[in-house]
Amino acid sequence: MSDPYGPYQGFAVPPMPSAPPPAPPDGRRAAAVAVLNLSGLGLGYALLRRWVLMAACLAATVVLLFVALPADADGVPGAALTVYVLLLLMAAVHGAIAGLRTRLTWPGRAPLALLLGVLLLAVPAGGVVWYDDAHEEAVQQALLDRLEQADHLVTKAGRHRFAGARGDYGAALEIYRDLAAEHSGSRAAAQVPDRMRSFYTTVGAAYGHQEYCDAIEPLKYLRTVPRFMPKKELGSLTQWPDDRLATSLYECGWAGLTAGQADWVARFDDLLTTFPQSESATKVAPAVDAAVKKAEKDVDGAAPCTAVEKLHDLNTRISDLSGTAGNAADGLTKSADRADRSGDAGEYACGVDQYKDGDFDAAQKTMEQYVSDNKNGKNRDRAKKVAIGAEVAQTLPAAGKKLPTTDTGGSITVTVKNDSPDDVTVLYTGPVTGSFTLKGCGSCKSYGLADTLRIGFKPCNGGKNYPQRTLSLPVGTTYFVHKPHGGSTATPASDTAKLRSGYIYTECAYTTQTLGSSY
Repeated sequence: MSDPYGPYQGFAVPPMPSAPPPAPPDGRRAAAVAVLNLSGLGLGYALLRRWVLMAACLAATVVLLFVALPADADGVPGAALTVYVLLLLMAAVHGAIAGLRTRLTWPGRAPLALLLGVLLLAVPAGGVVWYDDAHEEAVQQALLDRLEQADHLVTKAGRHRFAGARGDYGAALEIYRDLAAEHSGSRAAAQVPDRMRSFYTTVGAAYGHQEYCDAIEPLKYLRTVPRFMPKKELGSLTQWPDDRLATSLYECGWAGLTAGQADWVARFDDLLTTFPQSESATKVAPAVDAAVKKAEKDVDGAAPCTAVEKLHDLNTRISDLSGTAGNAADGLTKSADRADRSGDAGEYACGVDQYKDGDFDAAQKTMEQYVSDNKNGKNRDRAKKVAIGAEVAQTLPAAGKKLPTTDTGGSITVTVKNDSPDDVTVLYTGPVTGSFTLKGCGSCKSYGLADTLRIGFKPCNGGKNYPQRTLSLPVGTTYFVHKPHGGSTATPASDTAKLRSGYIYTECAYTTQTLGSSY
């Protein structure tokens, strides 16, 4: 059956599009997407339904927050911040290009979206402000921690002697200096002046305990602090060590002077050189003079030789000190001269003490020195006698039982002859003391050992004109020593003569391998 309407004639239907047609270009929409992406939340991509890119923006922000929080003194690493900013800029540019021809899901109007983007910029801006505050607080806290570290070093160092604690003091001072100079506006820097007062008190604690010798080096160290610390942080502390150091130098020097130690000169020299106008400097000359007077008084005490030695030492050291003494030079020079004179005069008392103690060798040398040093000494004559007696007593110790006097003469005649080719000095002591020299006998010779062993051997019996000398001595025991001169190798001979009234005595000196004598 045929179709009454004839063959079918249809209409062609166009195919459905695969995506909405591009929107006309809209600069405000592009700007809105870019601004929304700058918030760091990827909201521009959200309005464009670009979910993966939105997630990437959120991930970048989370990573940055993970790196930046919690805020610390070091802040955000520069590389991380640079990368994040570049990512935001790239997201803004890319979002603007994508939003130029893509309709927004919401809000439908670009101006409203742009306004929303601008408002949302307050989020990162506020975050930056908050982070800056948090970072600043972290910096302040870190500086306060450094201040506490320095305080701990000072406290620790204060428990030890300065020599072992100096390193800790130096480390603490370096922190204080850095806080004051490099972080002057910080809360920690504001506390540095108070800390420096504590620093000075701790370093100089030995002075407060009146340990003056121990205080010297710490106080000298404190005088160097102004080289490193800003002066405004120190104020009056700059002069704080000066009077204390001057006092310590004086007190330590005085203690050494009275104790007989050698370092007092260095202390006083340091004082007079560093603080010549100080009150402590004016005390040096009187202190030295007082030490000289005390040593003079001690010459008459139980240890005169010690006092004499101290006087001579004082003379030497005071002379060295007076060269740098400034205004005190005159007083010190007078003290040095006084110590020199008193030391020379005190040698007599020292020699007597040595003689009484049986140290005859020392007594002889001391008395001979006294005679040499004191041309007009009141004890000079007796000192000569004591020196002779001490020399005799070195050969005949019994001669040293009594101190020689200046007595002369007696009723007993003693003739001393020299039967030796050598000059001989005859020393004698007892009730009277003296010495003389006999020339050698030109026609005499030394006796051999066999001569001295021969029965009837009697020197000074050859009828020769022997050099001789006659003495008048008192009754009692007189000790003789014959001492050869020149290059003779003979040793001193000795004799003990008990002199009695009614007798005439002869003392003969002769030479064998040693020097002998008879009477």
